[in-house]
Parts: sequence; C-alpha cells; structure tokens
Amino acid sequence: MSAFHVLLATDLTEDGLTILKDAPDVTTNLVPPNLPAVRDALVSAHALIAREDVRIDPPLLDHAPNLKVIGRVGAGLGGIDMEAATGRGIIVTNTPGTNAIAAGELAISLMLALSRRIITAHNSLKEGYWLLDRRRQAGTQLDGKTIGLIGFGRVGRVVAQRCLAFGMTVLAYDPYVTEDQVSDKRVLLVGLSELLRRSDFISIHVAVTSETRGLFSADLVNRMKPGARLINTSHGSIWDEEAVAKAVKEGHLAGAGVDVYREEPPYNSPLVGMENVVHTPHIGDNTIEAAQDLSCQIVNQVLDALRGTDYRHVVNMPFMPGTPYEQTRPYMRLAECMGTVLHTLSRYPIRRVDVEYRGEEVDGMVKPLTVALLKGLLTPILGEKVNYINAPVLAAERGVQISQTKGLRTGDYANLVSCQITLEDGEEIVMAGTLLDHKEPYIVQINEYRMNFVPLGHLLIMGSYDQPGVIGRVGMLMANNQVNIASWQTGRAEPGGQTLTVLTLDEAIADMVLEELRQQDFVRHAHRLEI
Repeated sequence: MSAFHVLLATDLTEDGLTILKDAPDVTTNLVPPNLPAVRDALVSAHALIAREDVRIDPPLLDHAPNLKVIGRVGAGLGGIDMEAATGRGIIVTNTPGTNAIAAGELAISLMLALSRRIITAHNSLKEGYWLLDRRRQAGTQLDGKTIGLIGFGRVGRVVAQRCLAFGMTVLAYDPYVTEDQVSDKRVLLVGLSELLRRSDFISIHVAVTSETRGLFSADLVNRMKPGARLINTSHGSIWDEEAVAKAVKEGHLAGAGVDVYREEPPYNSPLVGMENVVHTPHIGDNTIEAAQDLSCQIVNQVLDALRGTDYRHVVNMPFMPGTPYEQTRPYMRLAECMGTVLHTLSRYPIRRVDVEYRGEEVDGMVKPLTVALLKGLLTPILGEKVNYINAPVLAAERGVQISQTKGLRTGDYANLVSCQITLEDGEEIVMAGTLLDHKEPYIVQINEYRMNFVPLGHLLIMGSYDQPGVIGRVGMLMANNQVNIASWQTGRAEPGGQTLTVLTLDEAIADMVLEELRQQDFVRHAHRLEI
C-alpha cells in the first residue's frame, strides 16, 4: 500500500513522471490546473505539485486535511498563502535557479530584439518589403551601453555575465547584496537613483514579495534616462503597466520588452500590440532544458520532503541557504530530544525559551535548531499537529517567548547546544547537549548536574538525595519487576546533596513500578519518557 498520494496539477516531462511512477511508496493523480478539479482531488493528497496558475489559499487548504507538502514548479511563490500553509504545518518548496539560464537568456533576447528592431524588420520582410525605410529600421548596438539590473540574484547574475561579454557597463541595485558577494568586480552595485539615471537598458529580476509588488512605479519610469528601454521577465505585479505604456507612447522610453503581465492571459494589457514593445507569453522558463530540470527537481524535492530525508529549497522552513541538511539534521535531532526532556522535567507550563549555540559547526543553525527544540517541547502536548514548519507559530499561540541569549552557565565543548526554559512559576531549567562523532546526540548538563547520556529509547529520570544504597535499591526494584537497566548516569552538585540520575531501560516501566519508585524516601521526583 502506498504511503503518499501526490496530486499533480501541471505538466511535467517524462523523466519527472517516471520518478513518480517508479517510487514504490507513491501514487499519483493528475488533474487539470483548475480550482474545482484541484479542490476535489486534494481531500486525499499528501502533496500538491502545481504552478502559479493554481491559487493556494485558506479556502482551498480547508479541503486538504492530509496535505504535507506544496511543490511550486519555478521560483515564484505568487498565489500561495504562506501564512495559511505555515500555520497548518505544510511545507512549501520551490525550484529557484533551475530556470535562471532560460530566464536570463530570454531577457537578453528581448534586449537584442529591442535594440535591433528585429520584430519590425521581420514583419517588414514578411510583408514583402526590402529595406522599405532603412533609417527607420536602424538599430542600436549593445557595445558601450549601460544596463541596470534591478535585483542581483541568480537570473540577474546570468544576465550580467552575458552583458559583460557584449562590452556593456553593468550596474546592479539590490539592497540585500553586499559588495563582497559580487564575485565579478566589473559589476557595480549602485543606488536606485543612479541606476535609473545612467542606464540605457533596465532589466527587472526580483521575486514578487510585499516589498517588491508595485516597486517599479510611474515615478521610477519617469526618472529613467530618456530613450532607455525597460525589460521585465520577473513578474507582472512588479511594474505599473499603464505607466510603461504611456512612457513608450510619448517617447520617454524607446521601447519595452515584456514576458510577464499583471493579468495572465493579458487580455487588457496596454502593452500588448504597441509599437516598440516586444512581448512574449510568459516563456521565461520554457526551454527543453529548463523544463527537464524543473520537472525532475521538484519531484525529487517533494518526495524527499514527504519522506523527511531532505528539505532543499523549503521556503517556510528555517534552513540557511547552502547548509546541507545532512549536516544540520543530527543537531536538529539533538535539539528536539532536548526539548522533549525539558518538557518532561517541567512541572508548570513553559513561558520563555532562551537558546545559545556555541561552536563553528552550529554557527548559522540558530533558526533550525530553535525550531527543532520547540517541536520537542510541544510534541508531547500536541502530537502530530506540530512539526518543523509550524512549531514557532504554535509556540507563540501558547504564549511562549523565544529569544537568543549568551552566557548560559553550561560546559565547555567545541560545539554546544544550550537552552534555558522559564516556567510559569518562575523556575528555570538549563540544559546543554552536543554530538559525539558528529552523529550521536548526548545531553551533557541539566541545571548544575554534569551528565553524559544519549536521550533516546526508554528513559527514566530520577531526582534523589545523595546517600548510600540508592543504586542497589533502585536496581533491586527494577530486577524484581523484570526491567533491565541498559545504562546509568548520575550527576551530583555536591557530596551528600542532591543528585539527578538518568537510566536507559530496555523497556518502559509500568505505572505501578514508577509509583513504587516515587514512594521511596530517597526519591525527590521520577519521570519516564520514550524518545
């Protein structure tokens, strides 16, 4: 019986479909990308693979009780209610950069078509005219011109390298890119005003977000260099179509190249049909090579996310770009185990969580480790409802404050995950953990007690008084009830004071055994848990 049901609401290449077909734990349902068909089929789906023509909002998600993963073919995330998906614990993954070469080459194609008036010349010859008006068909060379790139991500960098080969000056505006992130020093990072003033061509390459929607306004169009040409292959909501059309019509802009539109199909776009405007029907990623890469990549990403083996390009999961999941996963496992143990030790609701991460290996893992810790804290309460996606949301709903701190009184290890929780009554519990051989999780400290145990399997945590005979009496109690002790770790603050002991057992102890243990005069508290 298949473990996962994948709903496919878009076309994929044969290779992508073959990956789904050959997966032994997957069944696939292919439906047209319209709302009624997708909505009806979502009821049993664990994953949905779709493009931007499928709008994913709360009403649609209400019909998806089992949905775990949304796979967006392409880099754009428009039409996905990210807050709604995250709140439901649904992973959203896309394929950034896969179509960067295709999209970048299209931008270059539009730029060449505009500069050499290729469409006009083509149509003239098609209609039977040979150099009817040579002066009117005169083009503009790219060599020596200046191009301004709005956005310097994957596609922007593809365009930059090709424009440099044409002998152009390349300017780029991107507030999230610093000079040390630009490997080719021939690309100049400048402010937006300077880019508008100097550029003969401007090409837009930003993702649509709340910050970039409507970014290229009528004001920016009017501030462009007279006679410049504007190209948009990113998203139709980035610019003001009416302002661009007016600027081209009045001659302020020499032309525009457009592949994306405010509404698609663009039945009412003022740009369609205009002279000096080259328009294509959203074909930025429509190459044989890009389609092949996109299909295989999104299928593999969705399957890995469903199986929990990798989370590449998950946009609502807190992984740092470039950090392999294989490197992060053991530390996330450690943090989650720590969260579970902390929950077990908490006598009152948790109100605050302070985290500290020390060491080169955990540098850059603040967000994923914190999310894993929260998942461990909340899973004993909420069960499968909580996951790596919605743990911060659910913690906030329960009034838990989370912050990063420094200076927790924890041990000295090369790489250390530390946490302090504050309970409703004001009590604080400190815990620290690390990895052995970069793989095995170990908790090395709980409050003032130095420990060294693996937080996996059947565990018994016991607070007791440091007095002779404790080990023998506990061992006898377990032996009398046929419970085998696999390991015993005890930490004490001072001789004759209090101790904390963690036992790993071969099986869980029964309620009556746990209760009998709690009745012993040397026991302060005792908890069982299974991780």
